[in-house]
Amino acid sequence: VQLQASGGGLVQAGGSLRLSCAGSGRTFSNYAMGWFRQAPGKEREWLSTINTGGDRSDYADSLKGRFTISRDNAKKMVFLQMNSLKPEDTAVYYCAGGYGLAYEFSPVYWGQGTLVTVSS
Repeated sequence: VQLQASGGGLVQAGGSLRLSCAGSGRTFSNYAMGWFRQAPGKEREWLSTINTGGDRSDYADSLKGRFTISRDNAKKMVFLQMNSLKPEDTAVYYCAGGYGLAYEFSPVYWGQGTLVTVSS
């Protein structure tokens, strides 16, 4: 499976962005999908996962309901809707495919990352 993330950009605090991750390969729907981010000078942080069927999603507590993950297996896409963005959300965002959910998610495939910059 190959993954390509897109949708990042510059947004003002309080705004929204929708990140997309396009997958390729016949086995896309076999993998749980997740989103991570890495801010400058910080470690990569897990944000959210969604199971293969798309009916279970998990989120890091720090997001406090601002982000929503979804997937469309027919189109081999996974999305991250980000609302009420804050300057501290500035980071490179990565999608990943793998096994397990929530904090037990183990990535196997990574997308290349898309930069999100939130201005104050």
